[in-house]
Amino acid sequence: MFTYTKAPLPGPKRALDLLCCAVAFPFFVVLTLFVALLMKLTSPGVVFFRQERVGLNGRRFKIYKFRSMHVNAETKGHQNYFAQLVQTNSPMQKLDAKGDSRVIFGCWFLRSTGLDELPQIINVWRGDMSIVGPRPCIPYEYEQYTEAQRERFRSTPGLTGLWQVSGKNRTTFEEMINLDRKYTETKSLGLDLWIIAMTIPALCIQVSDVVKARRAAAQEKRAAALRSMSSDQGEVAHARMQSAR
Repeated sequence: MFTYTKAPLPGPKRALDLLCCAVAFPFFVVLTLFVALLMKLTSPGVVFFRQERVGLNGRRFKIYKFRSMHVNAETKGHQNYFAQLVQTNSPMQKLDAKGDSRVIFGCWFLRSTGLDELPQIINVWRGDMSIVGPRPCIPYEYEQYTEAQRERFRSTPGLTGLWQVSGKNRTTFEEMINLDRKYTETKSLGLDLWIIAMTIPALCIQVSDVVKARRAAAQEKRAAALRSMSSDQGEVAHARMQSAR
């Protein structure tokens, strides 16, 4: 059984976390101003929101994020989608990858680049998280993990990790678990530095995948509209022919 405690990080890893926070802070301030303006124009409400997550040894804590969805967006669909991913072991593509009415205009880019997670440098500074580690999950997701799968929670959760730079949305749930467990067993300062270096290239690939998925979804939507229009025109023509007789 897990104990709900927050263990101190090794000195070099903690120093790396604080250095990354200091470097990221100016970007955080600029992005906060941009997101605040975007919210004012498109979706009035708070800029930040806090969400309960599960971290080291099953300990629950609140993470910070930029709000990228409309106020009071429903979450049941995501719960069902996650359960489906676990059961079918399908690639863990985001639910909103092909478009989602809950997402604020333009915020799909924040979500695909992971910039909506940047406020979690606050969590890193506080010691709830690290720059590198398995992603902290939502409590209802945690409840679906087996005891063996919960081994991934033996590392402090992070902003990026081995899973994120190894395919992320192209991987299955089991592959994610295996990558996170591998990191837990082999973590080192050298591995953290390599993961940080690989994060930007991985994010570029992720954005490219999302753009392709959104483009394909838009094309399918247009094709469906054309098929519907063609069907309607056919019915009208058929009705005219019947009336002419």
